[in-house]
Amino acid sequence: MDIQNVLSKATTLPLDQVAAILKSNSVIRPISIGEALSTKDFASADELLSELCKELGLDFIKEIPANDILLDLVRDISINYAKQNAILPYKEDQQTVTVLTSNPVNMRAMDDLRVLFNKRVKPLITTHAKLQDAINKVFEKATASLQGLEGIEEGDVDLEDNIIDLLEAGDDDAPVIKLVNSLLFRAVKEKASDIHIEPYEKDMVVRFRIDGVLFDIFKPPKRLQNSITSRIKVMANLNIAEKRLPQDGRIPLKLGGKDVDIRLSTVPTAHGERIVMRLQDRSSVVPELERLGFSQNSLKVLGELIQRTDGILLVTGPTGSGKSTTLYASLAKLNKIDVNILTIEDPVEQRIHGIGQVQVNAKIGLTFASGLRSFLRQDPDIIMVGEIRDLETCELAINASLTGHLVLSTLHTNDSAGAFPRMLDLGAEPFLIATSVAGVVAQRLIRVLCPHCKAPHDPTDEELNLIGMTRAQVKNSQVCKAVGCEHCNQKGYVGRTQIQEILTVSEDIRTLIMQRKDSATIKRQAIANGMIPFRDHGIQKVLSGITTIEELVSNTQLDI
Repeated sequence: MDIQNVLSKATTLPLDQVAAILKSNSVIRPISIGEALSTKDFASADELLSELCKELGLDFIKEIPANDILLDLVRDISINYAKQNAILPYKEDQQTVTVLTSNPVNMRAMDDLRVLFNKRVKPLITTHAKLQDAINKVFEKATASLQGLEGIEEGDVDLEDNIIDLLEAGDDDAPVIKLVNSLLFRAVKEKASDIHIEPYEKDMVVRFRIDGVLFDIFKPPKRLQNSITSRIKVMANLNIAEKRLPQDGRIPLKLGGKDVDIRLSTVPTAHGERIVMRLQDRSSVVPELERLGFSQNSLKVLGELIQRTDGILLVTGPTGSGKSTTLYASLAKLNKIDVNILTIEDPVEQRIHGIGQVQVNAKIGLTFASGLRSFLRQDPDIIMVGEIRDLETCELAINASLTGHLVLSTLHTNDSAGAFPRMLDLGAEPFLIATSVAGVVAQRLIRVLCPHCKAPHDPTDEELNLIGMTRAQVKNSQVCKAVGCEHCNQKGYVGRTQIQEILTVSEDIRTLIMQRKDSATIKRQAIANGMIPFRDHGIQKVLSGITTIEELVSNTQLDI
């Protein structure tokens, strides 16, 4: 048995720390701990870790009675913090808090709990796998009993529509209703954009997407899977008997004083129905363009583009990159009493007073194309099309722009120059694209460092090479790294900002479009004309201490 590797897998200790411990002298015998352990045969990682704890003078627990752990002990820590630091409060008396851990040398976490409980902390060692299982069970129980939701009154979770609750007939199902309500409240409280409910063979997992990153939240008991799925489908007015086909629905909620619109999608999998819910806070105010993260130069260029009386302004980027938010902020800036603005969207995510907003409804034939065709008879000055996804919509947008209307829309491409080949792929004529498109805003979202815990960071040579900078260029900058604290729930980041590149269509760009040149050629010309690409804008935010090199590289890998 390779003692070093087994201990590394059984705990969260790095290999170098395991090696250092094994080389140190035993508290029992004046020889190294590694030599003492190598003289014995172990049938499992539990036995090996137990013997190591004896050598170190630490307490070891083989089986964790998770059901006996008081929920009050975990009330002030999150499941993410417990998992990342491999700790779980276990017992408490007047002077001491006993803490389960698979990493006894994580002194920072121990200090955090000592300050939190204001008591001496005693570590109790267990294997990493059993600790993670105990963390899941304790936090599942905490969520099911609505621990941590003190502030919610009975009327705060209230369905806008009068939905018939088929699950309220039996007393056994009442906890499921509470569980789903607490899940929705927690998602809003933690500012999650999506809730994923994923069934597997022996369990099910609930995950939240927060600031673009998925986090495990808890694992409900497998036996509650059908009840949870049915409850959510009832809230969305879906057919609870149909489990073989995908379904889409909507749940309008008034939750904790907020109007929340939830878009729901169910997909049948081998182990049950998988549910994803997209949360949209309808009570939030449309942000100003100046608050979205645009650089001063980008704001100036974008301001000139949206003040045009004709042409197409495209906002591109991957799903969830903030395209709709940029369009809404632009429309809010243009929304004046002497301007007629019409939008067709799928769905209408933000309601803006003074703007005519139309919801796509494919079931009755109301598509982007048919809505856009009708708009031209409504005497609009500005038209916003949620997305250009087919040739008909593309041609109608072009015709509208050429007849004296400013058209704003989105397109799914990786960068600004990719918008033109994409429109060509849809079937639009090059000369029409070249004469109608005024500019393209391409953007992505990157996480912002938590201002309470970010720390100065001296970049390594490898990191500098990734962003194409020299040590002299970053010498007087404010490069920082993520740390994690209670304000950011130990993530190190709070919220997101955007990086962008804005391509304005000049005469030489028009010539390249007419010649059907590829996006790389168009992008090189745009940069020569003064366009600041994604990476350069992101580097500015790294040097200002807004985000990290790691975050920039992970979101701009295609540009490096």
